Amino acid sequence: MVKHKKTWLGAIGFLLLLLLVNMISQYAYTRIDFTKEQRFTLNQKTRSILKNTKKPVIITVFLDGELPAAFKRLQRATKDLLTDYRAYAGTDITIVFADPIAGLSAAEQDTAIHNLYQVGIEPTNLNIKNDNGFAQKIIFPMAMVSSGDKQFPVKLLQNFNAAGSYEESINNSIQNLEYVFTSAIQQVLKGEHPRIGFTEGNGELSDLQLHDAIKSLSDSYEVGRVNLDLMDRRGLDKLKMLIIAKPQQEFTEAQKYKLNYFVRNGGRVVWCIDQVGADLDSLKGSGEQLAFNRRLNLDDMLFIYGARVNYNLVADANCVEIPLAMGGGQGQIQLAPWVYYPLLMPDTASAIVKNIDGVKSEFVSTVDTIGVKGIRKTAILHTSPFNKVFNTPKLLSLQMVAEQPDPRDYASVPKAVGVLLEGSFPSVFLNRAIPAGITEPYPSALAGKASKMIVIGDGDVFKNQVSTSDGSAFPLGFDRYSERNYGNKALLLNIADYLTNAENLITLRNKEVKIRLLDKTRLRTEKLQWQLINVAGPLLLLISFAIFQHYYRKHKYAR
Repeated sequence: MVKHKKTWLGAIGFLLLLLLVNMISQYAYTRIDFTKEQRFTLNQKTRSILKNTKKPVIITVFLDGELPAAFKRLQRATKDLLTDYRAYAGTDITIVFADPIAGLSAAEQDTAIHNLYQVGIEPTNLNIKNDNGFAQKIIFPMAMVSSGDKQFPVKLLQNFNAAGSYEESINNSIQNLEYVFTSAIQQVLKGEHPRIGFTEGNGELSDLQLHDAIKSLSDSYEVGRVNLDLMDRRGLDKLKMLIIAKPQQEFTEAQKYKLNYFVRNGGRVVWCIDQVGADLDSLKGSGEQLAFNRRLNLDDMLFIYGARVNYNLVADANCVEIPLAMGGGQGQIQLAPWVYYPLLMPDTASAIVKNIDGVKSEFVSTVDTIGVKGIRKTAILHTSPFNKVFNTPKLLSLQMVAEQPDPRDYASVPKAVGVLLEGSFPSVFLNRAIPAGITEPYPSALAGKASKMIVIGDGDVFKNQVSTSDGSAFPLGFDRYSERNYGNKALLLNIADYLTNAENLITLRNKEVKIRLLDKTRLRTEKLQWQLINVAGPLLLLISFAIFQHYYRKHKYAR
């Protein structure tokens, strides 16, 4: 009787303990993360933003329904992350998962897809293997974050290539989930968009060549073209960032004076400079072209700020392919590697370029840093270790395409072609007269405000390709010849976020999620062995335990 009483008391005590733990969990949230890379732990910056959130937020995730296994993993990671967001938030966060075209007819699906596209929710076509071959499926790896009358689309899938393996894209996407959602929540709560200007008037890239760059930035920023000759001080004060994309004409001293004021006043600048004039279209026309030095009148300015774009060209064995017309009656077009289109490698130590693909470039020059007091310099883009640097002027010829680059001839060390400069920049016009053309006062403090700038030795890094058939713009970073996506768009968005966001959310990209995949080689060679271990092993263990228990009981009770 006493034994039964103790059993009942123990059971009641256990139930009461469970009830107490459940009640405490309603008011105190915690989870223990045993993963090596702390994949389930929110960054302190994210927790701070969520804790200070006062307005209700609604997050609608459109990645739902029947999905391939890889996308199910992305869906589960998104669900886990948003559950943590809701737990840490200082206000109500409503989370909804929905398939926007489930149960709709073909005509209704077209209308729904069009309406979603208008608000920034873009579909993705998947080729799914089945018993009959391949079938196409439309999914929406997107989310919409909204608060009040503000809403912001979120792209869950990063650098996806439908022709390749999902795994790498899914892994990069999971690593970036915290960044994209935290950034989106901050955007809808602030309700303000920094202004970014692409300069014009000095032969910079056209609106069509910058179409996708401007379109991509317009989701989060106010973006337009800026002519320094027409821009006054009030207009410069409203800008947060300037992008100077491939100028081909010399800058006047008055233009430089305005740029210097903008930098000293805390403005951010991205310099995409072609110090050498070379063009593939001209080269295809004549077969040869002299790559000549451009005079942009920016060398002294960049030197004082702490950088120098050199007058040279980089040839890299790790390069992009270009289309060439081969001989024969059919006029066939074939792709051939072009060493003067290097594939730039992001420096993984820098949060700006972490987890992005290689960056496509055209006729690149190296970038050196200069010792300037108070300026911190960080290289963010490099060539591969297999490169040559040629001083210019230099005669270029398409005959070089026929020559396969020998890695031994190109063996070198990676060269920096993109650098980040941070600090309080000195004035270019210190103890100099105000140049002609400046008609209003531009106050200049003895110590400039802290600022940032990026210098890239390629003017085409943010240029999108244009269709020859209808004149439409291709997405930035997409090569229409090889049908491959490069990291140019991700680079642009990361740079814009890093240079304009005071919260420095780009550090959230430092999180790495390791994929511990099976060894496919061992899987093929040892397939039968592991099948036996996984199928027959548990059965043998179970039978062995049953036999042992039978004889143990027989031995115990036979006495």
